[in-house]
Formats: sequence, C-alpha cells, structure tokens
Amino acid sequence: MSEGVSPRRLVVVFESPTAEVMLRLAVEAGFQSVLVEPDQSRLQGTPRPHGDLFVHDLEAAHLDEHTDVVLSDHHRDEIGEVLKAALEQRTRWIGILGKPTIEGPHVRMLRDLDVPEDQIARVHRPIGLNIGAKTPAEIAIATLAGLIADRNGRPGGFDF
Repeated sequence: MSEGVSPRRLVVVFESPTAEVMLRLAVEAGFQSVLVEPDQSRLQGTPRPHGDLFVHDLEAAHLDEHTDVVLSDHHRDEIGEVLKAALEQRTRWIGILGKPTIEGPHVRMLRDLDVPEDQIARVHRPIGLNIGAKTPAEIAIATLAGLIADRNGRPGGFDF
C-alpha cells in the first residue's frame, strides 16, 4: 500500500442485485469488500462470488475508521437496527440507497430507536454521483464513484 493511503473497505449490507454489482466492482477498485446479510435464508444455495467476505452481522464485518458502509435496500425491516449499530462504530462513511425526493424510512426507524438527530444526519441519502442511475449496475457505479470521490476529497463530476 502506498504511503499516506488508508486501507479501503466497503461493507454492503443486504443481498440485492445492486449489492452484487457493487461488491464485484469494489474489488476491482481496490476495496476489501464485505457483504453483510442478516437474513441467512437469503444466501442459501450455491455461494456466488460477491467480494472478500460474507457475514451475517456488522460485528463480524469489523467496522473501523477506514470502512464505508452502504445499505443496498431501503425496504428491509432491519434497517434501523443495522444503521444504529453502524453509527455506534468509527466508520468513515455510512449511506443508504433511496430516492432523493422523499424522506427515507430509515429516519423514522432511527428516531424510534432514540438515535440522536446529529447521528441520523450522518447517514447519507441519496448516495453516489447524480448520473441518473436506474439499473443495479448504474446505481453501483454511481455509488462507488461517489465513495471514491469523497475519499479523495473531490466533488465528483466533470469540473477539475
């Protein structure tokens, strides 16, 4: 690893088509990638290559100050508990996929768990660069590009 470059870790929570693409591309972009899927029934059958590690909870993902956490589904019942646990760790960045025009359900879930507003505000939404992404692959690319831009202190776009 180059001097001054921190380790790159991407923890994607929830198995989804977007998660599969994001984890596959994350490895190519130099991230150690981890899939966290709390519902063990969603990973049954022949394992598919998603990244470096598959776990069922955030504790096993070993979050640290070099870790970016992305929730790849905004309709799961576990969102509040997962985000609360992520916010209690020293993660570099936390975000959840979702439409930018409506308040995400994670806000109410976190309030119901008595998470302070300043902590709720740490959860990025929308995430990724504004490229009009629609497909899982486009969403994954936009998200990874946004994480890389943020990590490198860049605005992400065509202005240099």
